[in-house]
Amino acid sequence: MFAYTAYNLRIHSEFPFPELSKSEVSQKPDVVISLRSLSQLETQTADGANKLVAFLELENSTAGRFLVESGRKIVVEPDPGIDEDLLRPFILGPAFAVLLRQRSHLVLHASSIAINNGAVAFLGHSGWGKSTLANAFYNQGYGLLTDDVMAIKVESNPPIAFPSFPQVKLLPDAAASLGYDFERLTSIHAGVAKRNNRLSLGFSQIALPVKRIYVLENVAATHNEIQPLSPQNALMELVRHSRATDLLTTPEFVSSHLRQCANLVKNVSICRLKRKSSLAGLPELVKLIEEDIAQTIFDEDKNIQLFASA
Repeated sequence: MFAYTAYNLRIHSEFPFPELSKSEVSQKPDVVISLRSLSQLETQTADGANKLVAFLELENSTAGRFLVESGRKIVVEPDPGIDEDLLRPFILGPAFAVLLRQRSHLVLHASSIAINNGAVAFLGHSGWGKSTLANAFYNQGYGLLTDDVMAIKVESNPPIAFPSFPQVKLLPDAAASLGYDFERLTSIHAGVAKRNNRLSLGFSQIALPVKRIYVLENVAATHNEIQPLSPQNALMELVRHSRATDLLTTPEFVSSHLRQCANLVKNVSICRLKRKSSLAGLPELVKLIEEDIAQTIFDEDKNIQLFASA
C-alpha cells in the first residue's frame, strides 16, 4: 500500500502515484484508491451522486469503469491491457474531481498560486494557458497551490483553497518559454503532448483563502488587460469552468453547485484576463497581475482603516 497527501487528505493507494506527496502508511486514510473489478452489488446500488459508477473514458474511448463513493473511495476497473500511466491522470483528474465534490467542495478547472498568504487562481479550459501562467509565477518565487483541479471550501469565511500536488503539466512551447528542457520533463504517456514539471521545492502545502480569480480568454488580444466581471457574468464563468458537472447530474448536486458558485461570487473578486498570444510576453503579464493584486490589497487595507476610524 502506498500513502500520500493531496487536498489536505490522507490517501492510500494500491498502486503508486509519483505525482503526489508521500505520507505515512500508519496514518488512517481519508481516501482509498483500488484497482479491481466492481462487484454486482456496487453497480446495482449506485445512485449517480454519493455512489457514482461511470465509464472510464481514456483518449476519447471507453476503457473500463470506475466507482467513486462518499468522497472516501475510488475503485478503477480498467479493461485488460490499459497502462497505469494512462490511469493516473484520469484518477487525479475526473475521478478526484467527483470525490472532492462528494466532500462538498466546489471544484474548478483552475491552476492557482500563493501570493501574500492568499490563493490567486487562473480559470480556463485545457490548453488556455492556466498551467503556463501558474508556472511563470512559480519561476518568480511564488508557491504553486494547484494545477488543473482546484478544490474550494466555499462555506468557510473566507473561502479556502486546498493544495493539490507539486506538479504542472506543460506543452513543449510553454516549457521552452519558461526555461525548461521539454525532453527532461516527465512523460505522461506516449500519446500525450504535455509533460509533467514535477517541483521539488516551492509547493504551498497549506490551505489558503481565495483572494482573486482570473478568467482566461481563449482569444488573443492586442494588449494585456484585466476587466472586473459583473456578478452575473462571474457566476456564468464559474459554472462553465467547474469540474465533474457532466458526471454529477442529480438535482441535489446541481442545486448545491449553483449555490456554491453564487456564494463564491459574493466573497471573491473575479476578473477577466485578456492576454496577448505571445509566450514571450509572460513576464509583462505576470507584472500586470502583481500590480493588480497589490492594488487590491491596498484598497482593502484603506477600507479597513476608514471603517475603523468611522
